[in-house]
Amino acid sequence: MPRPSDSVKNILVTGGAGFIGSHLCERLVALGHRVTVIDDLSTGRRGNLAGVVEQIRFIEADLTDGLGALDGEDVDQVYHLAAAVGVRLVVEQPIRTIETNIEQTSRLLRWACEREATTLIASSSEVYGKGTRLPFREEDDVLYGPTTCPRWSYACTKAIDEYLALAYHAQHQLPVVIVRFFNTVGPRQIGTYGMVLPRFVRAALAGEDILIHGDGSQTRSFCDVRDVADVLPRMLDTRACHGSVFNLGSDRRISINELARIVIDVLGSTSGTRLIPYTEVFGPRFEDLQDRQPDLSLIRARCCFDPRYALEQTIRDLADDMQQTGEAGQA
Repeated sequence: MPRPSDSVKNILVTGGAGFIGSHLCERLVALGHRVTVIDDLSTGRRGNLAGVVEQIRFIEADLTDGLGALDGEDVDQVYHLAAAVGVRLVVEQPIRTIETNIEQTSRLLRWACEREATTLIASSSEVYGKGTRLPFREEDDVLYGPTTCPRWSYACTKAIDEYLALAYHAQHQLPVVIVRFFNTVGPRQIGTYGMVLPRFVRAALAGEDILIHGDGSQTRSFCDVRDVADVLPRMLDTRACHGSVFNLGSDRRISINELARIVIDVLGSTSGTRLIPYTEVFGPRFEDLQDRQPDLSLIRARCCFDPRYALEQTIRDLADDMQQTGEAGQA
């Protein structure tokens, strides 16, 4: 299995106070690296970094100002996780989503190229759009809905990010890795921006009805954030990964109705379930992807990726974290 090298690296994590970013920072610190985080805390939380706050450098700023603060400093690797995320945020603030995802990534890639820093770009399974077959493979065609449906703007921004990263690799030999995340879940995730599992867990802990958007037959694949954080450094340190796009997630596909039942059973909850039409949640002209499942052949071949955390354990750990932090009592 490819492992990170023993040498200490200077590493920048954008969006490092976020859900995935904070777990990644903990992993990088554990590996002995020097970590700098840039985060404007628009969706991230400083408390997410409580376990490593004394061991990292934290810059609270937007990306442009944060990168300016690092001018003249050497950086070996960059993990670009800063982005507008969550279906609700995409629907309610489409301008912010589009400008943030494209402009920040373009700025970051220019900056990284100047330093020849190995760079990971966080993309999303949303890039596949409506999908053309299951499971999704990295070389599949993509299919989006009309531009009059803002739901697909996020997918398009992430696709542009991928094109930019691959162009920097082709034109400037910048070592880049592109990761398409599939429904990453676990401790520290919150439901504020429409994330499904923390919404379900919070409702189950409170004994309230679990609200299911649509008819619940749509399927997703959920992967624990700790499995994700563990493999990301291996990907950047594996030359065979550079210049490539990877699916990252679990290939266990379950319906949202089944997810609700699992949450209720695992937590011993008295909650029921209730279906809510998409139009009531996200307004008219909202479209959703019916099925989402990654083909993991490529990441398994290049990085020996094998998720360790079962969904049931992730649910327990997320529930424990929500109770300890007080998130269980928040809508």
